[in-house]
Amino acid sequence: MNEFVIPILIFVALALFAGLLLSLASKLFAVKVDTRITDAREALPGANCGACGYAGCDEYAAAVIQDEVSVSLCVPGGAQVAEKLGEITGRKAEAVIPPVARVLCGGDCESAKKAYQYHGFQSCAAAAGLYGGDKSCHYGCLGFGDCVKACPQNAISVENGVAVVDPNRCIGCLICVSVCPKGVIAPVERTASYLVLCKNPQRGKETRAVCSAGCIGCKKCERTCPAGAVKVTDGLAAIDPTLCTGCGSCAEGCPVHCIVKL
Repeated sequence: MNEFVIPILIFVALALFAGLLLSLASKLFAVKVDTRITDAREALPGANCGACGYAGCDEYAAAVIQDEVSVSLCVPGGAQVAEKLGEITGRKAEAVIPPVARVLCGGDCESAKKAYQYHGFQSCAAAAGLYGGDKSCHYGCLGFGDCVKACPQNAISVENGVAVVDPNRCIGCLICVSVCPKGVIAPVERTASYLVLCKNPQRGKETRAVCSAGCIGCKKCERTCPAGAVKVTDGLAAIDPTLCTGCGSCAEGCPVHCIVKL
């Protein structure tokens, strides 16, 4: 009987001794974790969108505590998250006004011409890999909804062949910007009044040949703007929201109606 009991007792004793050593080692060599990092991470929305400039919420939370970066970099979280992080760190939170993602394209099914009939995988990225997509304008929205699938807020839909963002749902995470293979989605200030729905830098004649709603670079909007907020560069109009007074003269004067009121 002893030949079985003694080995078992020895094994139990060794296990207890090893457990004791591990317990002591865990206390002696424990890495102290700043609980503020955990608190900061819990305060963040968890979108992991990268709009703050960091790989994700975990990395940003650590940077806020360890590197003392601004507590106001979380665009989706806005002022509420900035205030929470300010309370955790004891630092002042700055104003956070998240931008709105906007699709800079008006080339819907009626306006944009087709280069060919696409019957492949319903993805903008896949379609763009085949001669730039099925639309003759290689600068426009393809409308297969990669941005729709990527949006965590269900703020994007495809209407008549062009993606549309609901500004009331958009939190400004800009994930859609990163997944658009055509680069037609851009962050726009929420205070912006008017926007040019075109990204085609080609000459007016070339633009008109592929899309009836594209900017032709005629500069009429630039000439009629009393505030000097509209500039046409390389054949494409752009509006400076900091100078725009919202008078609407640019939209009224645009012959192709590619300038719209937000």
